[in-house]
Amino acid sequence: METSDPELKKELDATLHARRELGADYDTALVESFLEKVEQRLDGTVDRRVRRQLAEQQLVVARGSRPPRTDSSFGERFGFGIVTLIVAIPLSAIGAAQAQLSGLLVTWLGIVGVNVVHAAREGGLFRHSRKKSAGSDWED
Repeated sequence: METSDPELKKELDATLHARRELGADYDTALVESFLEKVEQRLDGTVDRRVRRQLAEQQLVVARGSRPPRTDSSFGERFGFGIVTLIVAIPLSAIGAAQAQLSGLLVTWLGIVGVNVVHAAREGGLFRHSRKKSAGSDWED
């Protein structure tokens, strides 16, 4: 058995050795004991990974930068665009009915404005690229 955890390999060897000595009557208890140790090891590994990810996220927030974008942000932006277009139909009708062409223009300026603000908030429209100075990589 190839394993990267020498302690777990020792536990498995001890469990197999105990099975040979105790016989098949204790199989269930031995397997449950070994699986409990594996579960504890996995829980510890998962806890360390979660703590590391939380620390990385806190570091990103503390630095004032945004976390890396996920693929779900495209779906969110696309959905927002579709919703604003659907809402635009009755708003256009109301604006045109109340104030003719000027009402229609104000309505569409508002719709475009909402989409621009949403895109800017998500970082999809205005990306500020700072040029790094020739000095140190540690400087912001």
